[in-house]
Amino acid sequence: GGKRKIHSKKRKYELGRLPAATKLAANVRVTTIRCRGGNKKFRALRLDHGNFAWGSQSITKKSRILDVVYNATSNEMIRTKAIVKGAVLTIDSSPFRQWYYKRYGVLLGKKRATDKVAETISDSKKKRWASRIGDSKIEKALEDQVKGGKVLARIASRP
Repeated sequence: GGKRKIHSKKRKYELGRLPAATKLAANVRVTTIRCRGGNKKFRALRLDHGNFAWGSQSITKKSRILDVVYNATSNEMIRTKAIVKGAVLTIDSSPFRQWYYKRYGVLLGKKRATDKVAETISDSKKKRWASRIGDSKIEKALEDQVKGGKVLARIASRP
């Protein structure tokens, strides 16, 4: 078995690149990569926030990432706080809580029934909330997470 001659040279478009290895960090770092045709890809190296969707409510909100809590690949990914597809994170629940109040008039994570909102509410807003009240049911586990200020979220796309 001798060494065979290559049939063609390596081409630029066949080039593979290093993995991003996105980490959870306060100082955000995103690099640009020049692609074929002069187009650009943005590679996130360090992140502290992201766009997260609430599937059952069909909304997406920008939220702060607090911690990496689970990764099926390995425990080292949790220790190094790697943000990869499929990782489970804890995120700040306040953007979703604010949206939920604005949409349904229900304050999620309310500690006591005596907690009141300072603003005055118009009749048209009350009528709108009353028509939407049937859609406002959420799971008890999610409500408990919101009450704590943190919600579990899974990364569905590559960062």
